Amino acid sequence: MSLSPTATSVTRKRRVGVIGSIVWDVIYGRDKRDVPMQEWGGITYALSGLDAALSDDWEIVPIIKIGFDLAESARAYCRSLKHMAADAALIEVHVPNNRVELRYLDDERRSEFLSGGVPAWTWLGLKTAVEAAHLDALYINFLSGWELDLETTQLLRAQFAGPMYCDLHMLVYSVQPDGLRIARPLSDVASWCGCFDVLQVNEDELAMMAPDPLALAATAMAAGCSCLCVTLGKRGAVYVAAPGFEKLSDLPARGGTTSSLSTSSRGGAGAFGAVRTALIPSVPPRIDGPGDPTGCGDVWGATHFSRLLAGDMLTDAMAAANRAASRNVEHRGATGLANHLRGELSVT
Repeated sequence: MSLSPTATSVTRKRRVGVIGSIVWDVIYGRDKRDVPMQEWGGITYALSGLDAALSDDWEIVPIIKIGFDLAESARAYCRSLKHMAADAALIEVHVPNNRVELRYLDDERRSEFLSGGVPAWTWLGLKTAVEAAHLDALYINFLSGWELDLETTQLLRAQFAGPMYCDLHMLVYSVQPDGLRIARPLSDVASWCGCFDVLQVNEDELAMMAPDPLALAATAMAAGCSCLCVTLGKRGAVYVAAPGFEKLSDLPARGGTTSSLSTSSRGGAGAFGAVRTALIPSVPPRIDGPGDPTGCGDVWGATHFSRLLAGDMLTDAMAAANRAASRNVEHRGATGLANHLRGELSVT
């Protein structure tokens, strides 16, 4: 059975599935008093970004497992989001949830120690969950690094015809016996790139995949990816786009079925024209001091994809993502973050 996007109607909201991991963070070095902060982390930043940036004709459907020890509080968090689908349900598993200890080394770099054991998706389990969710688009963010293996991701790409956005994030990290995450070179880079329409990495992640952005972009475009975005922290973000790709409706049809968001008949990333690249400058936060960079990349990607789903042009969507990441620096934690990103008063 094909995992094709369900046809939209006047009354039905379109649905974006979210694959990732909910994490409980303990953060050191972010507060001048050196008091550790405890709060939601992982995919909750992306969920907040989606909730703030999605247009009202879209709703969020988490395809997310949660450990038994945090299940009820995680459900309460999801219920607080305005764009969460009424039938949304986290999948409780009988293992301790993932927890991360973060120790900031400077304003942007940190060490991370992971504990917990929420398992990866099997293809059978994921296929069942995605089919039941009736999705029109998929946002994937590797927060544990093992949510999906390559074979499962390739099967998902082969059978899901809607747009797929991926933040590779922790896919290029391994976990040491003491829980420390360390960067590692990613194998089968082209195969991974070929699974997604839009791919997001930061500079450290890129270094584990290719010597420079253009080298990675060449691999990604040849594999069928339509856009590579590299976030650069305070400098903004750079993109490399395939010929003809300006917005999601330019994506080539998948699996013989044209996505409801795609009208292009082009046969692949190199069908015509030349690749484009540009730097989209960042927007300075409206606060004095370093602020809180935790989750900026997640908010950036979620906002970027939300605006693409709304029909925005690529560069406009990236500019919106830069603004949202800047606003994220002004807020601590994921609780109340969606309200803050919308410019509403929130209590944290």
